[in-house]
Amino acid sequence: MNIFPTDLFTGQHIAVLGLGRNGMAAARALGAMGARVQAWDDTLSGHAPPDAPAGVSFAPLVDMAGFDALVMSPGIPHILPAPHPVAAMARAAGVPVVSDAEFLFRAVRRAGSHARFVGVTGTNGKSTTTVLLAHLLDHAGIPAIAGGNLGPAALSLPLLPDNGVYVLEMSSYMLERLDRMHFDAACLLNLTPDHLDRHGDMAGYSRAKLHIFDRQGAGDLAVLGDTLPDCARLTADLRARGIDVMVAGGGADAPDMSVHDGLLRDRTGVIADLAHAPSLPGAHNAENAATATAIALWLGCPRTIIGAAMASFDGLAHRQKTIGTIDGIRFIDDSKATNADAAARAMSCHERMIWIAGGIAKAGGIADLAPLFDRVAHAFLIGRDAPELAHTLREQGVAHTIVGTLDHAVPAALSAARTLHTPVVLLSPACASFDQFTGFEARGQHFAGLVSALAADAHAPRRDGA
Repeated sequence: MNIFPTDLFTGQHIAVLGLGRNGMAAARALGAMGARVQAWDDTLSGHAPPDAPAGVSFAPLVDMAGFDALVMSPGIPHILPAPHPVAAMARAAGVPVVSDAEFLFRAVRRAGSHARFVGVTGTNGKSTTTVLLAHLLDHAGIPAIAGGNLGPAALSLPLLPDNGVYVLEMSSYMLERLDRMHFDAACLLNLTPDHLDRHGDMAGYSRAKLHIFDRQGAGDLAVLGDTLPDCARLTADLRARGIDVMVAGGGADAPDMSVHDGLLRDRTGVIADLAHAPSLPGAHNAENAATATAIALWLGCPRTIIGAAMASFDGLAHRQKTIGTIDGIRFIDDSKATNADAAARAMSCHERMIWIAGGIAKAGGIADLAPLFDRVAHAFLIGRDAPELAHTLREQGVAHTIVGTLDHAVPAALSAARTLHTPVVLLSPACASFDQFTGFEARGQHFAGLVSALAADAHAPRRDGA
């Protein structure tokens, strides 16, 4: 792995708006590649941030004339629900609004590398599929690196050689801002309502996701989840463009890559037994495994190494990770479940649980989880929309308590699990986290810290009379 040449973007004037994980990495990398970069964040108070990279100017973006592109952090809207003023200025001036992934692609090609690009999207499962695919390729000796929406940021990734593979998780926000980027292989896992405020409606959200197949053609691969609406029509449309299409799923009916009785198979036979892959529980992870395997085989990964590679896969933080056990009760961090569909995937893996949920509810709240409510011994609700979730649970006769914060929920959940003889405490919030945390990662880390403190207390030696 190498660094990029320092003259790739010499002569280009690039604006960067938003200096979080993606934006700061973009400003630093583009400046190091020779671009003239002006960066800004609405939280700045008129001067450069403490970790400002050399060669980047920090000043408000008040006139977009003369810029070649605007790289805008994914969370900042450029169309709906209302465009950021800088995005509106850029569009009026004819300046392209692009994602950092777009500039990674341009940089790799300008540097002369023929490394391949894989794009992974879907409402749920994209992070696990992204990292699992990179893991399979690594086991096959194929240089691969994962990044994008799940981190690390696209423009913090190194230059890969011609036989390397960039595996990028692509959010709908990022996919709206591609210009020239071409994915050699791309997948769309599933689609359920999410981010509708940003895309207007489900049709707009679907259109954003389908951008992952833009600029694909003969010799490329598209993998579709078998639960997608109009999967047959989409398959036909892509094949009409000369694209190789595979339909994969976590059940037995997916035609090209499927899972039946825990056995992952394609049209030629069994590839792996997922019973030996403890970090890939449930039907949703079977879907992830099927998709990652389809792409890995297409990229040259030998089928003989798939089973062992999946068995050694350690999973991802905040995605159904057991983080501690107290008195035989497993505490599971599924903080990444920021919508009801994602929470359903975790809840369906457990026959009985104490459930911790809440935060900022998505459209529809948790009503779609009703078929799983009989598995909930007691629910503890946190965050802004706890009353809304409580209303749904009350209508369904589910025992619940509004506790407000994780600090109250975790000890209450342990007490309830002991009393109700329930083997699992599951944090799967079905809500966004931004009312109380900086993101789902911070929420999961706080949960883990609380569980760790409870475990230490439970195992601490007691003095006489205590």
